[in-house]
Amino acid sequence: MTRGGPVPPRCLLITGASSGIGAALAEAYAAPGVTLRLTGRDATRLAQVAYQCTAAGAVVETTVLDVTDAAAMAATVLDWDAAVPFDLVIANAGISAGSGAGLESEADLRQVTDINVIGTINTLAPLLPRLTARQQGHVAVMASLAGYRGLAGAAAYCASKAWVKAYGEALRLTLAPLGVRVSVICPGFVKSRITDQNKFPMPFLMPAPRAAQIIKSALAANRARIAFPWPMAAAIHLIAALPAAWADRLLQRLPQKT
Repeated sequence: MTRGGPVPPRCLLITGASSGIGAALAEAYAAPGVTLRLTGRDATRLAQVAYQCTAAGAVVETTVLDVTDAAAMAATVLDWDAAVPFDLVIANAGISAGSGAGLESEADLRQVTDINVIGTINTLAPLLPRLTARQQGHVAVMASLAGYRGLAGAAAYCASKAWVKAYGEALRLTLAPLGVRVSVICPGFVKSRITDQNKFPMPFLMPAPRAAQIIKSALAANRARIAFPWPMAAAIHLIAALPAAWADRLLQRLPQKT
């Protein structure tokens, strides 16, 4: 332990590291003495992130991997953990889909659920027994402020992030007596390929590197929930606390995906 908190992580797993918050987190943690294990689906982007992290002095290992492939995920993360044990695992991989005010297709519903929910399970399930056996380590799951309340045109995304949020909260209570820390990350709008699809105003849109620094600082402080930016977090908490009819009327006035 260092004075005032845990030892900074020296070996990290970050899924969905080829772009957006995942890439920015990899670059934020990259430093001499740090080992980064990065997964993503875009080989070119992942190689670019690895190059930047290596230039910053980190030891970087990457693999092009789909988090929905349970067998491949388990084999990869367990091999990596056996070589150099993880002390921070960030289950970041995720996607969004939506069809504006209309219904999302069944294919969209299944794809978003598979990546955001099943992908989180596939990332953590193989590693949790090892972390608890060592009685140390930190797990972070990427939820969203959208997980606090269902929004029109984004049923799959909101539902999947609500699941991730609740799962992370339950894990934190479950694993705390076993020496493993858990944090739930709930960002608002962050510049990424996901938000690039949006054709409506996105208040407090934040660059990914700024979001990564907020997350890194909060993880170092072992924050249970990392919700930002604070004006949006406060607004979504208020909306979630309103009677359902009031919240519905308010949300129906907001811009939707097109």
